Amino acid sequence: MRKRRYIIAVLALLAAACYPGRTHAQEPRHIQGFLVPMCVYDGDTIPYVRLPNVYVFQPLHFNSEKERRAYYKLVRDVKKVYPISLEVNQAIIETYEYLQTLPDKKSRERHLKRVEKGIKQQYTPVMKKLTFAQGKLLIKLIDRQSHQSSYELVKAFLGPFRAGFYQAFAALFGASLKKEYDPTGEDKLTERVVLLVSNGQI
Repeated sequence: MRKRRYIIAVLALLAAACYPGRTHAQEPRHIQGFLVPMCVYDGDTIPYVRLPNVYVFQPLHFNSEKERRAYYKLVRDVKKVYPISLEVNQAIIETYEYLQTLPDKKSRERHLKRVEKGIKQQYTPVMKKLTFAQGKLLIKLIDRQSHQSSYELVKAFLGPFRAGFYQAFAALFGASLKKEYDPTGEDKLTERVVLLVSNGQI
């Protein structure tokens, strides 16, 4: 009888060693893979993965070497000034939102003076490194991001007198703060480059 009990005990230990999940159900199971969002479609739970946009355009055909060089110069310029336009747009949004929290016109004017001073300190060294073409492109891309020309932005924040002064200053360099972005017309090629650059495709 003892021998039979001994055999049963040994068999139980062997079974536990071979099938640990059945005798130690309280131990956590490690699942290899990735946790992703899910959605329910027709009663089935399926993974939901959002893929990034991929922009596809017809291949460019250059009529001359000059056109080809101009295109790749545009790509370099967009890569340089597009991040600046994003920073400026973010500063505009944050400034506008903060102004809404201030109680009166006097406090808003004080804050705008601080903002103007900070922008000059931060961006003057950056602007000095830009070419005329890059400066003009930046003005357009700011309009693209904010949906307002640089002139309108300066006028809204600093008043019409300063807007006129900055416009006259820009005109000395062949630029215009009133220049608007036209993604389907004059700036169609620029829009193509901006989309590809912002998506990391070029």
